[in-house]
Amino acid sequence: MASTWKISGEIVLSCNCEVFCPCVISLGKANPSQGACHTWWGLHINEGHAGDEKLDGLNAAMLMDIPGPLAHGDWSIGLYLDERASPAAGDALTEILTGKSGGTTSWFKIVVSEILGVKRVPITFEKDGKGWSVQVPKIIDGNVQPIEGPGGDGLTRVTNSAYWVAPDIVVCTGTRSRFRDWGRNWDLSGKSAEYARVEWSGP
Repeated sequence: MASTWKISGEIVLSCNCEVFCPCVISLGKANPSQGACHTWWGLHINEGHAGDEKLDGLNAAMLMDIPGPLAHGDWSIGLYLDERASPAAGDALTEILTGKSGGTTSWFKIVVSEILGVKRVPITFEKDGKGWSVQVPKIIDGNVQPIEGPGGDGLTRVTNSAYWVAPDIVVCTGTRSRFRDWGRNWDLSGKSAEYARVEWSGP
């Protein structure tokens, strides 16, 4: 396990909640609007390291299948790592994104009950207009776009929250959101989505 790690980048999340995910405001204590949470997210690392191992430019993605409020636990997750990552970088990202490296993601050790697997795949994470596109061939076909608001940059935001992902979230819709893997076949198009700039670190 790396003594220190840091990730600065962008995250995109798409879930099955209507209108907007209640976890941002309730900090995971509220029921997902469909009872259970079906979600995937994609992460692009602008700059990062785990010990001396550079993580700059790498992507990752995750499936999360959660039977009730996020804070109650019993999560099943599946992890996707950028096929470009070196073996050392892949191991470091696995430790970070399963909570074993402490810090921002450390609570995953408590709430995750099943790790479905870790796969190395090509992951495309690209800006698309005011939103983002995340693609994992034959697994994730995702595009999220912000809900327009008046003035400023025209984005609807939640700001200054204690949400673990980031304090400032752009409220979006999953304009195209399909996930197929590990026995799941979800179409989350038209449902809640969000993106944010992340600054994660540990331990």
